[in-house]
Formats: sequence, C-alpha cells, structure tokens
Amino acid sequence: MKLSFVIPVFNEQDSIGQLYSEIIKNIEEHEYEIIFIDDGSTDESYKILQKLAADDNNVKIIKLRKNFGKSAGLNVGFEAAKGDIVFTMDADLQDDPKEIEQFIKKLDEGYDMVTGWKVKRRDPISKTWPSKLYNKVTSSTFKLKLHDYNCGYKAYKKEVIDELDIYGEMHRYIPALANSLGFKIAEIPVHHRKREFGKTKYGSERYLRGFLDLLTVKLVTGYIHSPLYLFGRIGFGFGIMGFIIALYLSIMKLGFGIPLYNRPLLYLGTLLMIIGLQFFSIGLLGELIINRNREGNRKKNISIAEKINL
Repeated sequence: MKLSFVIPVFNEQDSIGQLYSEIIKNIEEHEYEIIFIDDGSTDESYKILQKLAADDNNVKIIKLRKNFGKSAGLNVGFEAAKGDIVFTMDADLQDDPKEIEQFIKKLDEGYDMVTGWKVKRRDPISKTWPSKLYNKVTSSTFKLKLHDYNCGYKAYKKEVIDELDIYGEMHRYIPALANSLGFKIAEIPVHHRKREFGKTKYGSERYLRGFLDLLTVKLVTGYIHSPLYLFGRIGFGFGIMGFIIALYLSIMKLGFGIPLYNRPLLYLGTLLMIIGLQFFSIGLLGELIINRNREGNRKKNISIAEKINL
C-alpha cells in the first residue's frame, strides 16, 4: 500500500524538517511519497524543502508563484498524488504523525474518508469558540454530523480526491463535498499539539470567506445538476406573493370601485411578480449553461513555478 502526504506550506521554515522526520518514523512499513506545496513562502521554507527532496526522492515539491491559499495548494497536491491512501496535514506540527495508523485502520473498516477531531484543541479561545459555532452550523446545513469539519488532518482513498474540486475556502467543507458524492465519511479523535513555531496564517476575514463558501457548497452539493429547483422555488415564492397582492387589488377595483393609481401596494405586487419571473428565468438559464468543465478552468488560474521529483 502506498501512502501520499499532501502538505501545503506557507512560511513554516522551523517545522518542516521535524515534520518530515516524524512522518518517516511512523510509516516504516509503507511505500510513500510526501508532496509539499510551497504556497508562496517568503522565508527559508523552499530551501529546506529542496534539501529534503535532494536527500529523499520520495519527497516531491510543487512551488506556486504566489500565495494562492490552502484550497489551491490541496488541489494541485491531489492532482499529483499517486498513493492508494492520501493524507492531508498542516505543516505547523500541530497534527501528530503518530495517528497515521489509526486513520488507516478506520479506512480498512470500509470508509472512504476519515477526518480528524481535535478533542483537546491547543488553540486560543478566539479560534476555538468560533470553530464550535461553525461546526454546528455546518453539520446542520449538510446533515452530516461531525465535531470538527475544519481539521486539516484527513485521510482519503484515492478515488475520493480524484472527484474533488476545491477552491476559495472550500477545503473547510471537503467532508460535505465527499458526502454529497456518496462516499462514506468517518471521524476519529486525534492528538492536537500546541503550535511551537511561527504564527497562524488565518485572520478574521476567514469567517466571511467561510460563510460565503458555505453558501457555495450548499448550492454545489444540492443544486448543481438542477438549479431550477432552487431558483424556481424562490421565484415561485415571490411570484405567488405578487399574484395575491394583484388579485386583492383587482377585487378592490372591480368589486368596490377603489382607484389603484395612488396605491403603493400596486407597485409592490408588480415588483414581486417581476422578481419572481427573473428568478425563474435564472433557473432556466442555469439548466442550460451548467459548466461541467469547471475543474480544468479553475486550475488554469494557479501558476506553478517549479516541480521537483514529479
């Protein structure tokens, strides 16, 4: 069995070497490849990765020309991975490689993807409390109950990553995307370590991006093949409200002779019917222009500067 490790790196010069050593120590019985994606690092990370690749041909490097973000890094790493099982880990040493065998055992039980659950998370409260709220909202939205959607420590069978297309902040919703495709998802508790080097790369703006991507993933997983079901329902709701208002005003005019030219309700009813028609039209257009080649188009926006051992 061959294991692939896909590890995005952004300014983690102090932790890369130790992470590599710990991974090797815990996979002695397996064939492996470790794919580091240098996501526009500005420190010595790339030089350290080059040395690792020179000493070990199983270490592969993909250097991006600038910082494209974690989802982009995972996407190009997934494309390069050749293993039967693919792991994703953060490069900051908070994910413990000792857990690797536990992931493999869970996959052997018949699951397609296993995600980690940081039961005792070693992060400040400014990250843990928003994360709890996020996990509750996400679990409710996608009807897939997980304690920790955003844990970067995951293991996949190769066929799962072959069908994933992630961008923006959508790495947070990989379990939901995989579940929507019919794959079996499991969750295991993992040891989460305190960050020893560097600092977190995510600011408060990640909450807004994460919320917008939540809407995107819900649309993609629920309506990608039938946009008319979404926009048609919204359009029908607006249209029926406008129709009821118009019917009421018509009765007032025809039955009781009440003039309508000075009734603001007339404009509201007309506006609602127009909005309803527009939403319905958007749904019809969506049915006609569903782009099934979006994966290739998005990956063209990621510029790779260099590849080593690939």
